[in-house]
Amino acid sequence: MFTDRFLRYKRGASLSANERLCLEGAIEEVRTLEARQIIIRAGTALHESTLLVDGFLSRYIDDRNGLRQLVAIHVPGDFVDLHAYPLQTLDHDVATMTAATVAIVRHEQLDAIIEEQPQLGRKLWFSTLIDAAIHRAWLFRLGRMDAMGRVAHFLCETNARLFSAGLSDGRRFALPLTQSDIAEICGLTNVHVNRVMRQLREEKVCIFRSSLVEILDAKRLVARGQFDPDYLYLEDPDPVLPSHLEHPS
Repeated sequence: MFTDRFLRYKRGASLSANERLCLEGAIEEVRTLEARQIIIRAGTALHESTLLVDGFLSRYIDDRNGLRQLVAIHVPGDFVDLHAYPLQTLDHDVATMTAATVAIVRHEQLDAIIEEQPQLGRKLWFSTLIDAAIHRAWLFRLGRMDAMGRVAHFLCETNARLFSAGLSDGRRFALPLTQSDIAEICGLTNVHVNRVMRQLREEKVCIFRSSLVEILDAKRLVARGQFDPDYLYLEDPDPVLPSHLEHPS
């Protein structure tokens, strides 16, 4: 099923089997996309929303000189632009960071879901509120943390999000992004990210190599990033890193 990873792991609004079947039936089309491809332009009238099945997407805003600022990344299981349903347009672009597979749900289908299954409609709303919570954490990360804190928090958050989608075992996960991508995500230079990654590796905290992240010392990584998973609204946050995650003291 294309919706298997959406609100999958003990979220405050996990889907019932019937609700998942209903959402699955609302999918009109599945698209395979190449990496580094713009899929939604800011200001374009939208009549459909995108569920990310596989791969990584980004949301970003360009400045007047054409330089972009990432404002979010999306992992499998995210309903990337569900907020386009009431807004009809987006104020930012959406692009693939890697090759990706997306499922398309037209807004007419969302109309029917909200009318016929209001409980499922509330769960779709819940998913957009999770996006907003992640965005607030993004602002905190960029505004208040040093380079080490930004990278550590991003790695912890990504691990938690992928664990909730069934794509991390709590210690290892695939992260098919470049060091330049991580630099852009964390508002740092490539040189700075390289230095942070080397320090994490040398201190035996975390290794990022060949698109694979391995967390060696979760407690220290969590502390470095001041990471608390509560904003992800997992009903039971402790297993996010099974037997490893501890809330920062």
